[in-house]
Amino acid sequence: MHKFVLFSLVLISLASCTKTNKDKYYPASSSNFQYQGRIKKLNDSTITLIGSASNIHFAVEGDSCQLFFSGVNQSDYVSLELNSKYIGRFNIKNSPIQIGLKDSLNDIKIYKATEASTGDIFFNGVKAEKISKAISKPRKKIEFIGNSITCGMGADMDSIDCGSENWFDQHNSYLAYGPRIARILDVDFELSCVSGMGMYRNWNDEDQPVMPDVYDFKNLSDDGERRTKPEHSPDIISVALGTNDLSKGDGIKERSEFNHKKFERNYIKFLNHLHKIYPQAKFTLLTSPMVDPESKEGKELLESLRSIKSKLNDELTIEIFEFKLMQPEGCAYHPSSQDHKILAQQLVPFFKNILSSKS
Repeated sequence: MHKFVLFSLVLISLASCTKTNKDKYYPASSSNFQYQGRIKKLNDSTITLIGSASNIHFAVEGDSCQLFFSGVNQSDYVSLELNSKYIGRFNIKNSPIQIGLKDSLNDIKIYKATEASTGDIFFNGVKAEKISKAISKPRKKIEFIGNSITCGMGADMDSIDCGSENWFDQHNSYLAYGPRIARILDVDFELSCVSGMGMYRNWNDEDQPVMPDVYDFKNLSDDGERRTKPEHSPDIISVALGTNDLSKGDGIKERSEFNHKKFERNYIKFLNHLHKIYPQAKFTLLTSPMVDPESKEGKELLESLRSIKSKLNDELTIEIFEFKLMQPEGCAYHPSSQDHKILAQQLVPFFKNILSSKS
């Protein structure tokens, strides 16, 4: 049996043995909950977690608490952090999720582990002796825009092996490189990512909506509700797209050669659009750890990013980061949790330098 499963059973056992006669139910609409990321407030005191790693933050007193969720499908997951320590990923079909607590005051964060395209997760509320607003401070923020790598697809095999029933069973956005970087640098973050998506074409199609088409919609689909500007604007916007534009797809469906002109044109238009929304933000353009930098595709990607930077250098602050080639050990040729740790280690000095720069 996996260590994760054993630990989860211990947590549930602790919670089930505690007294609950003093517990009170706090609906998701309670002012004690703080939310970040792509979310939607519903009229029935329910908060919809839409985007990858959209999250809930609060403090709780008592010896246990119960977390109540529901979803479009019951095979979705949340990742939990207790007192700044990761305690695991949980399937919402086991709602309410029960957590045993040892400290008198506890800090809890709940993250949507899966992405927008897998379906919404509805947070209904918490049952506990007492909850309150968690202590927080003003922090800088990084928004990570990307594809399945940024979403943490295929990263977590602790409880479910690769090749399971659902393609997102190994999703864990909490363990992806972006959130890891944010935790190390003590900054806020947001993920805007869709598996298989590119800048001008996707993994296996040439004519479906791409990231510039869907970014402005809450659910990262071109048929949803338009998103309003978040209260906390990013200081850095990191864009990691190109892997799918360069991909050969499934090898069965006809695929044209990579068109660097279309790629650059869409990229420039997208960056200008983001700049209008967040005029103070700096931009980072990332290559792909899945594309050999010495290959034809790798050289084309880097040359395109350099061309984009040169054309926008007078208007936007742009830096380029070049990944080292990685042989991923996660599912479906994606980075594992350990691989994401390596990617984050590569990127931390890069982002730290930009955050400290005054220009």
